[in-house]
Amino acid sequence: MPLLHTINAHLYENLLTKNDSADYLARTISEESLNIKQICEAAVNRGGADISASAMEYAATLFLKEMAYQLCDGFTINTGYFTAGTKIRGVFNSLSETFDQNKHKILFQFNQGERMRAMIPDIQVNILGVAEKGSVIYQVTDMKSGSINNIISPGRNLKIKGKGIKLAGDHPDNGIYFVNSATNDKTRVPADDIVVNKASELIIIIPELQTGSYYLEVTSQYSGSNLLKASRTAAYNKVLSVE
Repeated sequence: MPLLHTINAHLYENLLTKNDSADYLARTISEESLNIKQICEAAVNRGGADISASAMEYAATLFLKEMAYQLCDGFTINTGYFTAGTKIRGVFNSLSETFDQNKHKILFQFNQGERMRAMIPDIQVNILGVAEKGSVIYQVTDMKSGSINNIISPGRNLKIKGKGIKLAGDHPDNGIYFVNSATNDKTRVPADDIVVNKASELIIIIPELQTGSYYLEVTSQYSGSNLLKASRTAAYNKVLSVE
């Protein structure tokens, strides 16, 4: 059976293990972040839908709105392509303790469904070699909720693990930014809110971001013992959500 899909990836040195010999992790190269409208237009353009893109977008938006409503009422969702449910995070210190929004957290958890798993054999992965040396972000952890590469909590700490991500140099573009995925507006993290500034780890206070989806960028002239003449940016392709 011919392969139907292609994913490109670069290899990065695995700094999260303590192996003496070098090993690598493959990280997919995101082609683009698609919204509902773009997905519906793509479905119509390639012949995968027999209705207009606007009608499909309207129906999809209604479905997602109702799905979110049902999730908030405690129902679990199984679309075949993904499953979803609510999860409560945080410790209850006694049987009589009630839910406290300042201590406990409600999260929505999504996992791949059977139909998505069935599509995996149709995907070809192209390893495009080792990524160019430079700065790279490996993992983002929200310190309040414990969420990894997912939910972020404005006003609380965020731990950023990576390589060569230390802020250094006096170029005006240097800094840590949250980029709104819908508008591309950038919010810079104030210098006073950078708690830890190391080559392999940054800890920051997340700005008071509005509800939405964001990408993380770190722009710096750091390069070991020397400064680069021009800044370079490490862009993290995982979507981070403020709810």
